Amino acid sequence: MRYLPHTEEEIRQMLGVIGARSVDDLFSTVPSTLREKAKLDVPPALDEVRLMRHLAELAGQNAGPDMLCFLGAGMYPHHIPPAVDQLLLRSEFYTAYTPYQPEVSQGTLQAIWEFQTMVSELYGLGLSNASLYDGASAAAEGALMARRLTGRPRVLASRCVHPEYRATVATYSAGQDSASGPGEGNYSEVEASSRCGAADQDAIDAALDDATAAVLVGYPSFLGTFADLGPLAERVHARGALLVVVNTEPYALALARSPGSLGADIVAGEGQALACPPQFGGPSLGLFACRHERRYLQQLPGRVCGQTLDQNGESGYVLTLATREQHIRRERATSNICTNQGLLALSFAIRTSLLGRQGFVAVARQCLAKAHYLESRIASLSGYAPLVDGAPFFNEFAVRVRGGDADAVCEKLERQGVIAGLALGRYDAALRHGLLIAVTETHSREDLDRLVALLDAA
Repeated sequence: MRYLPHTEEEIRQMLGVIGARSVDDLFSTVPSTLREKAKLDVPPALDEVRLMRHLAELAGQNAGPDMLCFLGAGMYPHHIPPAVDQLLLRSEFYTAYTPYQPEVSQGTLQAIWEFQTMVSELYGLGLSNASLYDGASAAAEGALMARRLTGRPRVLASRCVHPEYRATVATYSAGQDSASGPGEGNYSEVEASSRCGAADQDAIDAALDDATAAVLVGYPSFLGTFADLGPLAERVHARGALLVVVNTEPYALALARSPGSLGADIVAGEGQALACPPQFGGPSLGLFACRHERRYLQQLPGRVCGQTLDQNGESGYVLTLATREQHIRRERATSNICTNQGLLALSFAIRTSLLGRQGFVAVARQCLAKAHYLESRIASLSGYAPLVDGAPFFNEFAVRVRGGDADAVCEKLERQGVIAGLALGRYDAALRHGLLIAVTETHSREDLDRLVALLDAA
């Protein structure tokens, strides 16, 4: 199913112009040891009708959209109304790319500026960028930014942060130089609190040292629980480090205090919940905000759009900052992020605008009420219990399953058309008995009761 836009005659003519005898000759500069010599396992080409039928058959193998789903863990099935897609379908939106020529990109710049304003208000911090690729890369950029701001090499992460986010931060950190050599001693982790699943303040305090640039914690934690960030922020700041907070569920901040108001210096998060459906894991939208200080602005990754006045006193929008390698910074760039998630950032802004402040809180209250109803029902079942008892949570919680094998429970329910949640043994063998369940406003009372009944029968 390989399509080439040129005929054999056109290819022959192009090769003749550059003096190459064949396509293989064109790539002769690539060492033969680096070229694949075996025949590619590519099926023969299909015409358009057969291709469309084949793609439909492949899509039909995806059972996910037709199943009742309680998966979360960083990607949440919130409602995205059709109005969002209809507005995104306007040609000036979905064909627009990076504003390399800002003076003729006023609409794009204004949309990004409004998006940044929403993220700043959400996180309680004065500066926000035009988005990053996803929550995990945003967390890693936050860690690197803290290194630049403090001049210290070490990043300390609580295991209450999503495991995939931690892996991304560790990978980014491994490429940085430190006093002990490239990639050595730049990144370490501390256990989360066994009592609440959130950051363990005493463990972090014990691990902090004068080389620590940043402490990363989840808010809420990977298990969905909350802890007060205020005392932790004070301890981190007392040692000269910065507090980087990771948020995967923006709706939680409709009811919880913003990380910035609790002392966070940098907040990195995932905006998918307000931008698009999970879509089998992607795409997603990285959110990023920090304290409103000049030194933070100079180290902010990606790009920043600003509002100004033109010579006639009318509002205008500009590309205020672009500290990336494709602009003037080159090797001194703060980030190698080459673009922002412009379309998804616009989707985030449209959805948030349609909700308004009251709607945003109303959806969050639905999630909270439904999740607590479901958790209490499951906890009443024989053999089931909360994994972290008594810890406050928003719309996601972990339970200990009957029999101690969450994978087996999930497999049994999948055969009955229900994705029960995330079996935590995927990330930690010691938690193979744990099942992480997420609830959103899209779940009905009947959906919740169906999950309870199936878990009871599992």
